[in-house]
Amino acid sequence: MGKAAKLATAFVLLGTLAALGLVPACAQPDLGSDYEAERRALVAEIERTVERTRAQTGLAALDARVLDAIGRVPRHELVPAALRARAYENRALPIGEGQTISQPYIVALMTHLAALGEEAIVLEIGTGSGYQAAVLAEIAREVYTIEIIEPLGRRAEAALARLGYRNVTVRVGDGYAGWPEHAPFDAILVTAAPEEVPAPLVEQLAPGGRLVVPVGAQGSAQSLRVIEKDAAGEVTETDILPVLFVPFLRDGP
Repeated sequence: MGKAAKLATAFVLLGTLAALGLVPACAQPDLGSDYEAERRALVAEIERTVERTRAQTGLAALDARVLDAIGRVPRHELVPAALRARAYENRALPIGEGQTISQPYIVALMTHLAALGEEAIVLEIGTGSGYQAAVLAEIAREVYTIEIIEPLGRRAEAALARLGYRNVTVRVGDGYAGWPEHAPFDAILVTAAPEEVPAPLVEQLAPGGRLVVPVGAQGSAQSLRVIEKDAAGEVTETDILPVLFVPFLRDGP
């Protein structure tokens, strides 16, 4: 099969250092050698960043599955065309509507902290470009993601479908109340910073689940926080790293 035919078949932050299973959960597009070296270089840079932040995070390395996912996801397909040449830089990039595609290190760190199993059901609040959802979809069984800004949500939905991520469901709306129809979730990731952790998200965590969320007001210190719920429903919170994210948007006051 020629390259064009393969492609035709396959096509379905602001951060700081800021069944048998022979087939993956999502269909992988055939990207050939396009950006392959850049993705390898990005994974290497993330590994170096993990080492540089080890004193703060306590992490010597990230889950190999997370790094493998970063090495597979075509980030250049999820940024504006004008920024494709910068797609594999380890930094946040603007995606329009005043929003950003998160820094790959932060995406990798949050995915690692979510501690996903292969059967995990995940909720993401803040779809953005769809990059974090794509990384999650490489590991988890199902990803549900909510984006409040309709143009971003529709673009991300189309891009994820084009790239073959059939285990991602996108909804446009306010993510504060989560997605109770699909709860409980094994992990919840929030890609914008609320001043306080939304209580509905904690409620929708499954026992043993983790909520990874940046917390803090704009213009003040924010912290990337992991909230764990044990089998008895008790909740513990751990602050991991100072971060700077765009604000958590709501439909109303």
